[in-house]
Amino acid sequence: MSKHNYTPQDFKSDQEVRWCPGCGDHAILNSVYRALPEVSDALDYSKERYVFVSGIGCSSRFPYYVDTYGFHGIHGRASAIATGMKVANPKLSIWQMTGDGDALAIGGNHFIHAIRRNIDLNIILFNNEIYGLTKGQYSPTSKLGAITKTSPFGTVEQPFRPGELVIGAQGKFFARSIDADVKLTAEILVEAAKHDGTSVVVIQQNCVIYNDKTHADITEREHRADRTIVLKHGQKMIFGKNNEKGLVMINNQLKVVTIGEEGYTMDDILVHNAENPNPGLHVMLANMAYPEFPLALGVIRAVKCPTYDDNVRDQLIEVQKTAKIKCVDDLLHSGDTYEV
Repeated sequence: MSKHNYTPQDFKSDQEVRWCPGCGDHAILNSVYRALPEVSDALDYSKERYVFVSGIGCSSRFPYYVDTYGFHGIHGRASAIATGMKVANPKLSIWQMTGDGDALAIGGNHFIHAIRRNIDLNIILFNNEIYGLTKGQYSPTSKLGAITKTSPFGTVEQPFRPGELVIGAQGKFFARSIDADVKLTAEILVEAAKHDGTSVVVIQQNCVIYNDKTHADITEREHRADRTIVLKHGQKMIFGKNNEKGLVMINNQLKVVTIGEEGYTMDDILVHNAENPNPGLHVMLANMAYPEFPLALGVIRAVKCPTYDDNVRDQLIEVQKTAKIKCVDDLLHSGDTYEV
């Protein structure tokens, strides 16, 4: 039970949810409703501390559907708005809801620098590999060869791999989930909120209108256990319907093996260390893709590091100890002055 006695219902707004029937955004919204009471319990946050920020896109309607403070920004600028809010009021719990187009195309520069600075933000990136709101153009994560409104003969661009991008931008927290797994997504969101610094959670989300079943290879319930692996810190990297498969490292390369075959035993299976400062294995895990590998879900990277917020606070405290300027009048009468 939350210290504030919150339930998921407490975070539901009175606004009609206007996403297409069957859209993966509905499941993500329910995951957030589940997660927020747990976050409030774990961190002793009242509802007044939460702010949901968005840019433009289907995912960016999110602030309307959560009964918290919110800000619906302009295309690609959610990271900039969220950054300003957090620096101005570090006590706020900022949740940036964004899509693969909003964050990685027009908003790409703001996105990578928010991560590099390690500002204490929770960035939730809905990855449906398409521009849904503007009716089906390919996005920075669309698969090579994807047929879309703006690539009728197939895209000729290599897509971004969000995990690699985040970790390459000095990201200290990266996780991944799928929209249909509400329970896993909620668990990840709680961990993201607990992390001190920028947390990025990518959710593989289905757009039923313009890119239906783009993630079907790994999201269909029949095959999900064999084509995804849920990573948990301190636990063996095993997967499969009967937990019969695992990941090993051979010549600095990941390999999928069947436990009990070719001489491989449980002792050979890698143990996940999300807290390892070295990003090498985390990048390899984030880049795994079906059919060669299972798609990695769960918290892939969670490394402690000083945040921008803390560094600004500490710097101000140190400067104020020895500063001769104590107020605006002191500033105005310091240095060169002129009489007019």
